[in-house]
Amino acid sequence: MTTTTPDEASVGKQSRASASSRYGALARYLVIRFLLIVPTAWILVTVVFFLMRVLGDPISAALGGRLPADQIAERRAAAGYDRPILVQYWEYLSGLVRGDFGRAATNNQEISSVLITNGAATLELAFWALLVAFAVGIPLGFYAATRRDSFSDGTLRILAILFYAAPVFFVGMLLKLVFAVKLGWLPVAGRASTDVELALRNVSPKTNILLIDSILYGEPAYTVDVLKHAVLPAIALGLLTAGVFLRLVRVNLLQTLQAGYVDAARARGLSARTVARRHAFRNALIPVVTVMGLQIAMLLGGAVLTETTFEWQGLGYQLARYLQARDFVAVQGIVTFLAIVVAVISFLTDAIVALVDPRVRF
Repeated sequence: MTTTTPDEASVGKQSRASASSRYGALARYLVIRFLLIVPTAWILVTVVFFLMRVLGDPISAALGGRLPADQIAERRAAAGYDRPILVQYWEYLSGLVRGDFGRAATNNQEISSVLITNGAATLELAFWALLVAFAVGIPLGFYAATRRDSFSDGTLRILAILFYAAPVFFVGMLLKLVFAVKLGWLPVAGRASTDVELALRNVSPKTNILLIDSILYGEPAYTVDVLKHAVLPAIALGLLTAGVFLRLVRVNLLQTLQAGYVDAARARGLSARTVARRHAFRNALIPVVTVMGLQIAMLLGGAVLTETTFEWQGLGYQLARYLQARDFVAVQGIVTFLAIVVAVISFLTDAIVALVDPRVRF
């Protein structure tokens, strides 16, 4: 039978109290951070709303010169754009609470249906781009850090700068020229071949994410076709973030390798590669999680150019079309939705960092 000394009992109580205090502080932090989504999204929505109104009323901007003045006036009145600006603002906020993002001025289509259909395409592209960013940036960052100041390290650092600095549309055109036009290995544009897209319209339940829809359809050739169409857009957009991850992992791994616990691991006779892989690498990934939210926002911004380059019909593609048509109602709805998404992603990123990094204080 074992007995517990008073000192051991005291240490145990202090440890439990410390853990309880941390979890309580973490819970308060997450609740407050979650509640901050509302004012953050409100500020973003407000800025977008009034910036759109600086350009004039959306109906006149979209249809001016195409319809007679009396018809434009009728449409302005029907849409409520002849009312005071604060009344319009309140009605717009009330609609957002109900999930109503308005209707496009050019075709009267509900913006919410555009967000559902084309948003799924953007989500799919962002997922593939993140896979490319992780698969390229993290291993190359690890490799560069373990070979500091070598030729390969210098090459990878230059490569990371090129990944980040090269315009997405330029990289996309180069990829299309080489792998689609010259070699003929991959499709030039689109999310799938025309016959595949037509067939997948009849799948049930329909998710608008073509990879999932092709799997539900049960035809392996369709799934392969969808994957082949995703390769070039994912690489073009993913390399942008891969450059950030490469440099971030390299710098943080080099800093982690100088920590005291790493020196202790070396003193036990472990090889340099084992120390880097088992003891330093995981801690070096924490900053990657920290900036992941910002990188996802960057992916959403880069998706506009990527989707336009590859005719990938996502939100970026639709946004470019609405901008060309001067349909600021639709532009406002899409930009507002993206702003809300970025606010939510920012919260999720902060929550993950708080959970995985014990050094964070609240």
